[in-house]
Amino acid sequence: MARALVVYDTLKGATRAIGELIAKGLMDNGVEADVKKAVEIVKESDLAGYDAYIFGSATYHGEMMSSMKRVLFLAEKVRLNGKAGGAFGAYGWSGEAPRRIFDTMYHILGMRMVIEPLPLKSPSEPEAVKRAEEYGRVIAEKLTALP
Repeated sequence: MARALVVYDTLKGATRAIGELIAKGLMDNGVEADVKKAVEIVKESDLAGYDAYIFGSATYHGEMMSSMKRVLFLAEKVRLNGKAGGAFGAYGWSGEAPRRIFDTMYHILGMRMVIEPLPLKSPSEPEAVKRAEEYGRVIAEKLTALP
């Protein structure tokens, strides 16, 4: 069974909720998913052994949160080149974090980004729930279809 790691950082819990919805979409479609807060990722081995990585952060002053930046720096030391990836996050007004995470995963880490980033204003809206679960489903389908 394919395995995915969903790592998030959050200000008020919205990005955590989005990550959990993405994980549900993954699991409902045959992919084992672990959901962890960015502060739980402290060493390279915490990132090892997954087929897909989905990273998310709230946008704070136009940036991703510092603990997600730390995870991305740590991920540079792990061979994630060619692994499946996705990026997500909650935002209040601007929502830059998911795109910045996506670009780092693609350009710096050399990951195969299987879907565009998912910025959501609130995970409690019905459309947001559907979009987040769908995000996980799309990643699961592409992941299980890979050789």
